[in-house]
Amino acid sequence: MGCNIILVGMPACGKTTIGALLAEKLENYIHIDIDSVVEKTQGITISEIFEKFSEDYFRKLEYDTIKLACSGQNRIISTGGGSFENPDNRATLLKSGKVFYLKSNLDILYNRITENSARPLLAKENPRQILENLLKKREYNYQKAHYTIDTTQLNKDEILRFIINETNSQS
Repeated sequence: MGCNIILVGMPACGKTTIGALLAEKLENYIHIDIDSVVEKTQGITISEIFEKFSEDYFRKLEYDTIKLACSGQNRIISTGGGSFENPDNRATLLKSGKVFYLKSNLDILYNRITENSARPLLAKENPRQILENLLKKREYNYQKAHYTIDTTQLNKDEILRFIINETNSQS
C-alpha cells in the first residue's frame, strides 16, 4: 500500500475541508482536491463540464486526474463524491494509500448542500431525495475504504486525530 491519504464520501461530507486541514498539520504532505484540479485544467466548473459535455466526459477527466495524483507519494487526495463508484478509480486509490470514508448522515449532508448550489448531480428537483438515493447507491462502495469515520458526532479535530493516528500506524 502506498503512503497517500485518500478521502472519499458523499458531496459535502468534508473531504476538501479535512484534506486541507491535514495538509496544514502534516508538513511532508500536499493536498490535492481532484474536483479542483479538473476545474483548473479545464478552465470551467464541473457543473459546466456536465452541461457542455457530459457526466461520462467528466468521469474520464476524473479518472485521469486520480491516476496522476496517485502516482506520487505523501499526498492527501480529496476525491469527488462519485469517484469511488468507478472500479478502476477504487482500485487505484486503494493501492495508493489509506482510504478513509467520511460518513455523514443525510440531514447534515442536505443542510450543507443547500448552502452550495454548485453540485451538478443535485441541481434538480427534490435534491434531498436525489441525495438519499445517491447515498444508498454509493454506500456499498464507500464501505470498501480501509477506514470508515462516522463524522456525525465528531468535530474536525477528532477526525484529523483519527486519520493522523491511522496514517502513522504501521498497518
